[in-house]
Amino acid sequence: MRPFRKVYISAMILCFFSTVSAQEVTKDSITDNNFKGFITEVTDGMVGTVRETGRTIRRMGKEFNDIDTTFISPNLYNFAFMLQHTSSYEEYRFGTYSKNRGQSLTFAPDVSYKLGVYFGWRWIFLGYTFDVGELFGGSKQKISKKEYTLSLYSSKFGVDMYYRETGNGSKIRSARGFSNGNSVEDVDFNGIRSDIKGVNAYWIFNYKHFSYPSVYSQSTNQRRSCGSLMAGFSYSQHKVSFDYTQLPTVLQNDLDDALKFDQVKYSDYSINIGYGYNWVFKKNFVANLSLLPAIGYKKSRINGSLASSNHWIQDINFDLITRSGVVYNNAKYFVGLSLLIHTYNYKKPSFSITNSFGSLNFYMGFNFWKKQAYKSKMDKKNK
Repeated sequence: MRPFRKVYISAMILCFFSTVSAQEVTKDSITDNNFKGFITEVTDGMVGTVRETGRTIRRMGKEFNDIDTTFISPNLYNFAFMLQHTSSYEEYRFGTYSKNRGQSLTFAPDVSYKLGVYFGWRWIFLGYTFDVGELFGGSKQKISKKEYTLSLYSSKFGVDMYYRETGNGSKIRSARGFSNGNSVEDVDFNGIRSDIKGVNAYWIFNYKHFSYPSVYSQSTNQRRSCGSLMAGFSYSQHKVSFDYTQLPTVLQNDLDDALKFDQVKYSDYSINIGYGYNWVFKKNFVANLSLLPAIGYKKSRINGSLASSNHWIQDINFDLITRSGVVYNNAKYFVGLSLLIHTYNYKKPSFSITNSFGSLNFYMGFNFWKKQAYKSKMDKKNK
């Protein structure tokens, strides 16, 4: 009986472990199946979300770029390559009126010249620029200056974002109200620094017939002359540091206390309402002029002034944004010229600042990689 009992017990133990192992395998199989099903559901959901997001973006893109093709021809290509030469100018004017006389000082660096290489996708351009003076050794001194801009234009709206930081390298362009002011004109002055950052956003009402991108991003072609009312909003922050002790002695001895300040900070909120017009004066040629006067609310602080305490001042003033340009574009190749000017004013009876900066761009380039939709149309015409 003992050998049989041993065999029986061994068989029972073997069956027990086999049953346990089978249950574990079954559980593992069920767990694996559930996990695979979960992963499949998550993957399908992500793919569906991406596809739906893509459809939404395409619908929004078509809506934002809806045009009347009798007035505007769409861009036929996906990509663009462009070379651009930029001439930049800026000016600062400080003024005051007291003691029955007025004084003003105007500072501006020499015009700077840059070359840039740009690569574009539809209406977005990215590129690199370098200073022409530094490249050819024509710059007499190293001027600390930074400038970043980003412009996005669609049929319905446009956005300009910018940051400018200017260091030393200015000159005294004029000195009014001083006994010997004429003797210091065009004298180097390294006592002014500034930085400006802001955004301009505007809406184009007659967007189906009037194309801003046709002149400023070459992503469409204006075929018939047309204009549009435009409205927008602008916000900017300004900081101007001024070291009047670096002025020539002939100016320091006669300088009004209101102009003896260390720094001016002000924020500008403005509403822009204006008009733009595209003139098609010849086939593939279009010229644009747009003026956007702005009524602005300013909140400013003057630090270190001998004529006033350091406190915030609030005021309402008027500014102006001007754009103009002319371009030749036959859909494949383009060449053009554009001008952008910003003017900011801060005025009080005893003190005023006018800050202007502008850029003149000359560019040329070509489009390539035709869109599939237009490839199909051309193939049909060729057949």
